[in-house]
Amino acid sequence: MAAHGGAVPKGFPKLKNDTFLRAARGEETEHTPVWCMRQAGRYLPEFRETRAAQDFFATCRSPKLCCELTLQPLRRFPLDAAIIFSDILVVPQALGMEVVMVPGKGPTFTEPLKEVEDLLKLRQKVDVTAELGYVFQAITLTRHSLEGRVPLIGFSGAPWTLMSYMIEGGGSSTMAKAKSWLYRHPEASHQLLRLLADVITDYLVGQVAAGAQALQLFESHAGHLGPEQFQDFALPYIRDIAQAVKSKLKEEALPLVPMIIFAKDAHYALRDLARAGYEVVGLDWTIRPQEARAQTGKDVTLQGNLDPCALYAPKEKIGELVKKMLEAFGTQRYIANLGHGLYPDMNPEHVGAFVEAVHAHSRHINKHS
Repeated sequence: MAAHGGAVPKGFPKLKNDTFLRAARGEETEHTPVWCMRQAGRYLPEFRETRAAQDFFATCRSPKLCCELTLQPLRRFPLDAAIIFSDILVVPQALGMEVVMVPGKGPTFTEPLKEVEDLLKLRQKVDVTAELGYVFQAITLTRHSLEGRVPLIGFSGAPWTLMSYMIEGGGSSTMAKAKSWLYRHPEASHQLLRLLADVITDYLVGQVAAGAQALQLFESHAGHLGPEQFQDFALPYIRDIAQAVKSKLKEEALPLVPMIIFAKDAHYALRDLARAGYEVVGLDWTIRPQEARAQTGKDVTLQGNLDPCALYAPKEKIGELVKKMLEAFGTQRYIANLGHGLYPDMNPEHVGAFVEAVHAHSRHINKHS
């Protein structure tokens, strides 16, 4: 695996707004920081314009375009963090799988994994710098271009979520093909999950070496697993990644950046996720804030969890919902976000109303508490 020792770019601009990082570490903040999953997305006309001429994954491979797309939402909204524009499926690509973006259908694998023997087609050793260096370049360029305005978040999909895409060949409402592997081929499943965990670890460490100031792991398909399958096939790898990333960052004298785990619909595992080695636990909109706090305890920061569809409401209503959410979570040890990504048909002005409401209401609550 490539070492990143000598590759740490120095001379990044000084960070001016560290509210997001302080909240992630559990330090006090004057206002509650806010960012949105998929804040660089199709709801922005400028995003659609930038993306129009190019294939989706070709865009992902262009550091200049990724940088531009990452910065677009920050020109419009006073967000407290940027997240690099990329895709979780660049990891299966690094393992040698072909993924294409089919208009109207989404990401599609030309040859998904069907039989256990298909695992032999995957690269067993991945040099992340060779295969995913374009993401590292995008991060470094964006970190400079941000001029210290806000921290930059790097990310990856988690092993189970990536495995499910690699077997299903795309999105699926049941994940039945991927889940059948867990029941029929548990050993092969673990072999694949371990391979993914190792590549993800190196990929995340490489992102920090390139300039990422926080990392989020997306276990987007957690909700398709029951508690036992999650315990066996998702949680151990989520834990391992946190531990391995932190020990490699130490080894390579890289910053120990805060890590966020977002396991969508995994309420049954909140207690375990809070003890999995991540500073922040991300929540979807189907869990009550008070319940999440009770289960996760005082030592982790929570992130979330407004229903993305709340942004279809009139702006005043968005303000009321945000106020309620802030009162339920409390303004400290908390990062405001949506419970999932922004949808393409959302009105940018309503996203702006969400961001401003978080800042205004949290400042007001802090002042009067």
